[in-house]
Amino acid sequence: MADAMDVVIAGEPMRLLADRALYWPARNRLLLADLHLGKADIFRRLGIPLPSGGTRLDLARIAALAETTGADTAWVLGDFLHGGIESPQWREGWEAFRAAHPQLRIGVLAGNHDRALVRANLEIDLLGDSVDDGPFSLRHAPDPRAPAHVLCGHLHPTVRIEGFPGRWPAFWLQERTCVLPAFSAFTGGRTPESNAGDGLVACLHESLLRLA
Repeated sequence: MADAMDVVIAGEPMRLLADRALYWPARNRLLLADLHLGKADIFRRLGIPLPSGGTRLDLARIAALAETTGADTAWVLGDFLHGGIESPQWREGWEAFRAAHPQLRIGVLAGNHDRALVRANLEIDLLGDSVDDGPFSLRHAPDPRAPAHVLCGHLHPTVRIEGFPGRWPAFWLQERTCVLPAFSAFTGGRTPESNAGDGLVACLHESLLRLA
């Protein structure tokens, strides 16, 4: 097993990364989905005890992936936020991240949790609901009407692996859609209802494991 896996999607060389992201060499761009900034803060306000530091950890992972791949942009395929923008905790983490990595350009497609994104003033490129670029249609959720191969998130695919307890995030590679695992460590998931010919690649600790 390795921490990266080179694949071809819609005729385009791409790289799956064990830290739940996709690298597009032709664009020198990281793609990730479902960052859900602020989710833990919301749960703590509801009285659910959760450890702090998740936002800074997730943002540090983005920075590390950009350094490893040499990417100069990172696009989030929706659910950049989890809800409102009132909590200072995640915003402080975000501002520290931007100050430390001003050269990394961040673009965000709108997801179903991103209602406050337009007024959040986060120094990001707002990409709207969809972008068609090269052989890909970038969306938050699967879209059978898209004109090209869809790269998306939203579904949080996870798998069970014999000998390893729990569920593990996975890339779900279909004929016309690639669903990325949720990037945030604080997310649930569900097992894909895969068809014959689909590929599943699990993110197992710091390695990738092809299951199908």
